[in-house]
Amino acid sequence: MRVGVPKEIKVQEYRVGLTPGAVREYVAAGHQVTVETGAGSGIGASDEVYRRAGASIAETAREIFAKSDMIVKVKEPQKSEWAQLRESQILFTYLHLAPDPEQARGLIDSGCIAIAYETVTDASGHLPLLAPMSEVAGRLAIEAAGAALKRSAGGRGLLLGGVPGVQPARVVVLGGGVVGTQAARMAAGLGAEVTVIDRSIPRLRELDDLFAGRVRTRFSTIESVEDEVFAADVVIGAVLVPGASAPKLVTRAMLKSMRPGAVLVDVAIDQGGCFETSHPTTHAEPTYEVDGVVHYCVANMPGAVPVTSSQALNNATLPFGLMLANKGFAAVLENPHLRNGLNVHRGRITNKAVAESLGMEFAPVGSELAA
Repeated sequence: MRVGVPKEIKVQEYRVGLTPGAVREYVAAGHQVTVETGAGSGIGASDEVYRRAGASIAETAREIFAKSDMIVKVKEPQKSEWAQLRESQILFTYLHLAPDPEQARGLIDSGCIAIAYETVTDASGHLPLLAPMSEVAGRLAIEAAGAALKRSAGGRGLLLGGVPGVQPARVVVLGGGVVGTQAARMAAGLGAEVTVIDRSIPRLRELDDLFAGRVRTRFSTIESVEDEVFAADVVIGAVLVPGASAPKLVTRAMLKSMRPGAVLVDVAIDQGGCFETSHPTTHAEPTYEVDGVVHYCVANMPGAVPVTSSQALNNATLPFGLMLANKGFAAVLENPHLRNGLNVHRGRITNKAVAESLGMEFAPVGSELAA
């Protein structure tokens, strides 16, 4: 198969769809890989490094889209990219379609086969291609919160871990999944007072055992969320409903009862955000203030550490990408985990949660859809 890797064009996105090491695996499996010039510059991989790995270099993204059977990216395609997709071409990347009807319509109109990293599953029902970026984002969320808490950044002027004789910051994590666990780990490691809120009692038990009492856990109710958010210095939004829009757990009205200079970090912003007042920001301008509360809502947090992120992402995506390269759409029909990753197929939304979030018709995939 002809596999293409365009350079990411989202603002300050430095990751790359295939690292040179991953390219070697594709080439060894008999596939042709073409990489847009400069695609690996963000991770320090020159065109020559890619050539040595067996890739050819294209001068423009247009050439990549025109000649490739499968496009491998990191972030969702931008308007200029989805306009270049064509019928039956495979797109393998993060999509986050639930809050993005314009992108969904662009993919539908293209007739492409769009497989989203964030809804591919494994035998345990987990999301293996989302997990590595969730790990990165969870850890970065605490770094971002620490920076935003500084008075010069509009925050309360607190050190997360405090110092002897001074109370540390109170960090509340909404969601006990991968992002929430990593955020709690980082915050507790710095000495902050940490509470994790989740709706799963079994998960709360696991977290209690994992942190051996260093992190408080609370079952999620309206009352418990309000109690903790109103007393928090930092709130990490780490709630995930696979494929669907994130629930709004912190409303605009709640901000007025929060501490002035408190910080909200919305890691769920790719799925629409779990704070009512969230809107996407960039690494160039990561924060804004609403009712005296600092919001950090960068939509591609792992892009700030592209070497770590690209390597971790490629470790996870490689086996699935090779399945697609080896068998094409047949791999989706044969593998239930890739099938769960299929979001759009030839003009139809094939993921139920995505379809419901967008208010569009759901068309389940089956053998009758095979090319």
